[in-house]
Amino acid sequence: MAVPSAGVSEVATAVEVSPAEAERALRHLADSGLVLQIDGTAPRWAAGPPRSSLSALLARRRAELAHVEGLVERLHEMYEAVSGPRAAHLVELLEREDEVPARYGQLLKGSSVEVLHLAKPPYVTATQASVGESGVAPGVRMRSVYETEGFTDAVSLKTALRGTGQGGELRLASRLPVKLVVFDRAAALLPVRGDRPTAGSMVVHSPALVVALVALFESVWERADPVSLTSWHDGPAPKGSLTTVGPDRRTREILHMMATGMKDEAIARVLKVSRRTVQKHVSDAGSLLGARTRFQIALLAAERGWLKESVGT
Repeated sequence: MAVPSAGVSEVATAVEVSPAEAERALRHLADSGLVLQIDGTAPRWAAGPPRSSLSALLARRRAELAHVEGLVERLHEMYEAVSGPRAAHLVELLEREDEVPARYGQLLKGSSVEVLHLAKPPYVTATQASVGESGVAPGVRMRSVYETEGFTDAVSLKTALRGTGQGGELRLASRLPVKLVVFDRAAALLPVRGDRPTAGSMVVHSPALVVALVALFESVWERADPVSLTSWHDGPAPKGSLTTVGPDRRTREILHMMATGMKDEAIARVLKVSRRTVQKHVSDAGSLLGARTRFQIALLAAERGWLKESVGT
């Protein structure tokens, strides 16, 4: 650009290359329309008009890029066609509400070694809330951790009794990270959204993800509080005993409120009685059931069917 024209030797000297290399470069630039060869006694080279020569080069490059972009899209379509089904084998999405309990039942009945369970509200149905609902095969170890704050629901109470009655182990922990069921450490069922169970669930088959979910369960299990319910499965009480007679109406009302998570002070305000009266009714229920703690009282009251009756009946 700085001179009207130059010979091969002048170009070679200016850019410090051999004359052969300079000539090869000039011919390459000529093919791109960037330089022109001027015929004469000794061939010389001159720069082409930048605007027109470079515009033509840019146009060609844009066409090449457009072609490459088209190839990229085709490659991506092929990738999705192959990877989509492959990914479906790793994560199975259950979108319909009726799919979850049905698939859960299949996985539960197919388990032969161990079932791990983290249970927390909100529950959608009794089947979805429980691990013991469909039953497990004899010899299958079942470990469940229930969220303490949600363990006043009648469904979860009865489910825990049923599960432990089948030889399962139960623990309680506060603020569970997620609802989760792991089957034989080969598949895991968990909700798509923890705050909206109706949004669907997914079955994870990916070995790496299942291993991570098992590790999550084990960490929760280690910090959870063990609960022994073995002595509560000795069969129905003899006829005529206090446990078959049941508590009076006011005690049932208080137990029902207690099972919904209400504190003694709140129950007392609703029923317009003293806190001491509420505690006496709870204590009387414990005597009827042979239970020593409020947790045991709630569990056994649910097992006896006392929580089914609504307040005021």
